[in-house]
Parts: sequence; structure tokens; C-alpha cells
Amino acid sequence: MRTYLYILAGLTSALLGWNLGQVFLSDFGWLKPFPEVVLFPCIAISLAIGSVANEIFLSNPTRPKLSLRMLRVPLLIAFGVGILSGLLAGGISQILYLPQVPVPAFFVRIFGWLVVGAAVGFTEGLSWRWHSLEAGNPKRFRQRLILSVAAASVASFIAAISFEVVRLLGIFTKDLRVYEDPLGFAILGLCLGIAFSITNASPSYLPALRAGAGFEYRGEDYEDIDPLKPVDSDEDSDEVPSIDRSLLQFISYRSQEEYDDEDILEEGISVELPTTGTVRIGSAEDSSLRLPHLPFHAADIQFKGKDAVLVPNRKFFQTIAINGTRLGSRRNVSLKHNYVITFYTVDENDIETPQYYRLVFYNRFLDPMA
Repeated sequence: MRTYLYILAGLTSALLGWNLGQVFLSDFGWLKPFPEVVLFPCIAISLAIGSVANEIFLSNPTRPKLSLRMLRVPLLIAFGVGILSGLLAGGISQILYLPQVPVPAFFVRIFGWLVVGAAVGFTEGLSWRWHSLEAGNPKRFRQRLILSVAAASVASFIAAISFEVVRLLGIFTKDLRVYEDPLGFAILGLCLGIAFSITNASPSYLPALRAGAGFEYRGEDYEDIDPLKPVDSDEDSDEVPSIDRSLLQFISYRSQEEYDDEDILEEGISVELPTTGTVRIGSAEDSSLRLPHLPFHAADIQFKGKDAVLVPNRKFFQTIAINGTRLGSRRNVSLKHNYVITFYTVDENDIETPQYYRLVFYNRFLDPMA
């Protein structure tokens, strides 16, 4: 379904841009000698806005109001990049079409479509920064931006070559010549839609644990629970849930460089998990995911490709629940998307200790901002 929606968005945006350009050319007669300068900006703006809006709404299918709020900055970016790239492609194409410049027409068309496609990919990748917390990780943001530009450029090149092949086949007779341009730009929109449906496949495979109940912020040293309790200098970060940053990292604003020294896990924060290896969960200091008041070693999560298996400690398997049901045996549990994992603490009578820690496992990453 996502692929069809991306294709539909690409086709619709390309044809809307072409029709908008025709309106300008017909209403402003003095622009008719410069069709490329008019058509390329209209198509580039329409494709950029369409791709950005489509991605945001598909990432938040049940929250249209949130999507509309997220659109403000991305739409400004799409409009700015679209009009600049369109004017660049249209202006250069218009010059290359001059009789004095001996450049083949097919080369000019390929060049123009490549500029538009790369600009649309750049817009889609850049705007991702404003509607995804995952983009707070500079490495993932760069990867997404480069991938979007590369995929859109390749799609534009394929569309341009396909259009030239159709022209060479002589399908556009004199009577059908009027449909040549809209069909060409429809092919461009189609190819861009397919490209983005592949590169923006969301939710993408990215195993993660999201902290829920039990991870609520309790104030510095938990003083807000009992303000009269004296502060014990020995009770430091070991008393709050935290992660081993040599193996795990947060998928949030904390992934930015200025927060690289933070390791405290709070409610609503997602932790990116490795795709291979083992994540150890317990209260021991060397645990990958340190949860106070659990057994020193409560369980492991083992990863191999897209398979994740929860391996409970054979002595403490009763302290673990999957989707609200406590484990009744020592058997390993194959984790599926959206499974709720609950770890019960061993100090349930202590008012300062949460009765349990609840985590949601994702094997396809769902953006925390979505």
C-alpha cells in the first residue's frame, strides 16, 4: 500500500506542477518564449512539496493534526529548494536550447531532469530533520540525506532515459505530440515515487526498546518522593536506569554530540539496539541495560540479523512478563514487533523502588515523534 501511495503522490505532484506551469504560460503571454524557465520551477516545487508531505503523513497516519504542524518548516524548505533548482535547471536548459549552442536536445532534457530529481531528493532528506527524532543522530541524518539524493538522481536518470526511448519508438505522432510533455513528467514522478517508497521504507528495520512505566523521572536522587530523606552521596547514577553507551545509544535529541556523555534512561526515550550480539539486562554494573533493584543478571536479548530472542536467567525467569503474562518456564522467547517486556523488581515494598520496568520492543523502528 505504501508503494502505491508513493507512486500516486509522485504522479499527482508531477502532473500538478506541469498544469500549473501551463497556467502561467497561458496567462502570462510574455513567458511563452521561456517555457523551461516556467515549467521546471513549477514541477520541482510540486514534486518537492508532494514528496515531503507524503512522507510526513505516511509516517503519522493516525495523527493528521500533528502532521500538519510538522509541515510548516519542511514546506518552506521544499518551496525554496524547488524554486532555486527549477530556475537553475530551466535557465540552463533554455540557454542550451539556443540555436547557437550545439548541444543535443536529449542531453538537455536529461540534465534538467537530473537537477530536478536531485533537488527533490535533497529536499526530502533535509526536511527529515524537522519531523523525525531519529534524525537527531548526525550519522543517520547524513546517511538518509545522501541516500535520498542518490536514489532520486538515479530515478530521474532512469525516467529521462525511458522517456527518450519512448520518443525514439515514434509513439508520439503529430496528433499525440501534445501529450508528450505531461507523459514525460508523469514518468519522472512515477520513478521518484518508486525510489522514495524504497529508500523511505518506514517503519525501517531498526531494533529498539522504548522505556515506559517504571522509568518516570523522579527528580535528583529521588528527593521528590521523600523530601525529608537525607541525600546519600553513595547513591548516584547506579540507582537510576541507565545504558552502557559503548554498546547502546539513545534515539532522540540525546544522540546529538553535546549529549554524548548522558546515559540515564527515562520514560519515552528509545534505545537503539545492535543487530548482532547480546544485550545484557540486570542491575550489575557491567550490564548493557542497567535497571536498579533487578537481579544482577535478569535476562539477555540476543540478536542475529532480524531475529531477536529473549534469554531469561534460569533462576529469575518468574520476574519477567511478556505482554502482561509472566513467564512460566525457562524457555527462550522469540521477540516480535510491539512486544511489551516487563521486569519486576525484587524490592517491591520499598516506596522509592518502582514495582516494575516496562519496555516496548520494536523490530521495525517507529519514530518517537510520530
